Amino acid sequence: MDSHPEVTSGTTSGSRENTPAGEPFDPVDVTWTRVSTKLATARRLTGLIGLVVPVAVVVVLAVFVGPVWWFGLIVPGVWAVWAWLLVGRQVRAIGYAEREDDLLVRRGIMWREIVVVPYGRLQYVDVEAGPVDRIFGIARVQLHTASASTDAVIPGLPPAEAARVRDRLAARGQARLAGL
Repeated sequence: MDSHPEVTSGTTSGSRENTPAGEPFDPVDVTWTRVSTKLATARRLTGLIGLVVPVAVVVVLAVFVGPVWWFGLIVPGVWAVWAWLLVGRQVRAIGYAEREDDLLVRRGIMWREIVVVPYGRLQYVDVEAGPVDRIFGIARVQLHTASASTDAVIPGLPPAEAARVRDRLAARGQARLAGL
């Protein structure tokens, strides 16, 4: 059997609600838990910080070269509005569900993805929080399996919830390994 989690495409719907049947890749009777909306705020802030340099360049050009450069603010402005809306939708699409034998992690809007991580495949679980994450009071849970290509991450959890998920997954993984 493969040593890495199974990746399945599928649509995602609902938070803390059972997924409706009908979509071909949706697991039936799964209760999804959404991540914190603070994740959207953190991602929006880092995106806006990335706009500082292009906007500063356009302003300098407009002041010293000519007023026609003020039109150069249109592109970063449109990009900022688009990114603002997109980030909110992306964060609403992220969720996880703990089932009896495995953990499901979903993400994506256009390319939807559901990662299935069997508890018996877990080697260890990390909780990480960078400086921006700590400012907004969120953390991410990183799942590690025998496969180096594992991309099972649950971002944007409150630290207490992240620690609870880590401890629960570690205990379930240990119980599954002991049963082998």
